[in-house]
Amino acid sequence: MTVLRERFAPEELKDVLARYEVGLIESMRPFARGSRHAPKLILCSTAGKYLLKRRAAGRDDPRRVAFTHALLIHLRRNRFPVPRIIHTLEGPTVLRMNDHVYELFELIEGDPYDRSLEQTQHAGRTLAKFHNAARDLETRWPAPQTGYHALPAVLHGLNSIPTTVSSHDSVAGHEAELLSLTQELYERVENASESVEAAGYAGWLAQITHGDWHPGNLLFRRSRVLAVVDLDSARMQPAVTDVANGMLQFSILRSSLQPEEWPSYFDESRMRRFFAGYLTKAALSPGQRGAIPDLMIESLIAECVVPVAATGSLGPMPGFGVLQMVRRKVRWILDNRDRMKSWLLE
Repeated sequence: MTVLRERFAPEELKDVLARYEVGLIESMRPFARGSRHAPKLILCSTAGKYLLKRRAAGRDDPRRVAFTHALLIHLRRNRFPVPRIIHTLEGPTVLRMNDHVYELFELIEGDPYDRSLEQTQHAGRTLAKFHNAARDLETRWPAPQTGYHALPAVLHGLNSIPTTVSSHDSVAGHEAELLSLTQELYERVENASESVEAAGYAGWLAQITHGDWHPGNLLFRRSRVLAVVDLDSARMQPAVTDVANGMLQFSILRSSLQPEEWPSYFDESRMRRFFAGYLTKAALSPGQRGAIPDLMIESLIAECVVPVAATGSLGPMPGFGVLQMVRRKVRWILDNRDRMKSWLLE
């Protein structure tokens, strides 16, 4: 079943825009990116171009939003490329009306990721600059602490998936395989988590991390990152968790919306260039470097298992096919882990 994207009601939009000074609106169009439960509009006015967003329910905790806005303002003061958040006429950056939370940002227009090694390396370099710029943020709103490492929801999700996904047509006749698949992923993520802990995770310095460093959250101009456009997942974690997830996201290969058609391997040249870019502006200890393959396994399994456990799918993709794809890619990381560690530790 297709889930329709939420939209702004005309009266709602009128009331919201009345709380900002944005000039005369000349045009507006929906911006169909991100959560379907968070409607967005691109506004063109006599004062400039803006992106209006209503936060999805569950992502609108006032303290969480206030922390994100404090981070945005701090990063801009440190000349890090993020959009400017627009204040309301009353002064705050957060607008609360009728049980909803709204945000208005300047619109930054750039290009999507072109998968080139140059853009990949600059994405890694920019992540290091993000960590450096965010490190000294002081705010009275606490940063979230929970990340994908040793996330209880992953193990709970793997236990529930045989029931959640079994009703899908793609599973018919494959119930035993689904059970075996979830059992294998449970073992893989437990082993990866234990390996990360053994590498010294508990002693690694926690700092503000982005939490969702992937190509869709970056805009490019030629070979360089123009802007980072989403900080909603920022949290307090060791920086290497961002690095491992970034290496995963910038090297994963997708061939279609059918996960069974995705190749098992990663683009290791992009993986290496991302890592090399990060090291131009930041350092990682040998223990952190050696833990990256296991962190990649944890990140990959968490990103897919949690939504599949909740809905039976990952966006438009059926959950069973997604989990089969995850198993193939996890096996590739395990088969190549020793070789990866050799260049990670160079």
